[in-house]
Amino acid sequence: MKRILLSWSSGKDSAWSLHVLHQQAEYEVAGLLTTYNEAFDRVAMHGVRRELVEKQAAAAGVPLWPVPLPWPCSNEEYERRMAQTCARAVASGIEGIAFGDLFLEDVRAYREKRMMGTGLEPIFPVWGLPTRDLAEKMIACGVKAKLTCVDTRKLDQSFAGREFDETLLSILPEGVDPCGERGEFHSFVYAGPMLKSAVPVVVGETVLRDQFAFSDLMGT
Repeated sequence: MKRILLSWSSGKDSAWSLHVLHQQAEYEVAGLLTTYNEAFDRVAMHGVRRELVEKQAAAAGVPLWPVPLPWPCSNEEYERRMAQTCARAVASGIEGIAFGDLFLEDVRAYREKRMMGTGLEPIFPVWGLPTRDLAEKMIACGVKAKLTCVDTRKLDQSFAGREFDETLLSILPEGVDPCGERGEFHSFVYAGPMLKSAVPVVVGETVLRDQFAFSDLMGT
């Protein structure tokens, strides 16, 4: 059995990847690899508080592998810190890193390029799954998530903080991917088959930063 890390954003695609990997005897998920903004102590891009992700990992029964990032963070610094993390992973007996990417070829190619020569295998457990069917399956299987970040160029800011459910899927504008794969929205999973217990959250204020609307989730 290969010991691997899973790139963990706290959102539904990485959470569903964990669910899929748990059903495959080939892999043991030894850690959830999560990048944090050092200045705000939140998950990069999703804007989720670090303490919520720690509770989420505890509910999943998988330890976090935190990677702190400065703010602002250049791509060069990001890649340097990730290279350090990859080296630490190999030294710890990790053989691969899984990603929750669905269909963006350029993103997959970037990951594969950065993994070359690291000794780690890039793994894509949910790659190529039809996103409408996938979104519906997640919901039917009990995944519960809140939208934490919305790109207001593609969705109205009122979508921030909404539940990821069938109602949401039914009102998404034409052209918006049902899983938000093109960055239309990001999420935080607070319950589902990959978690042993729910992570109670309440929706706080919505803050606009550039074109993004962030909904502040807080534990209860």
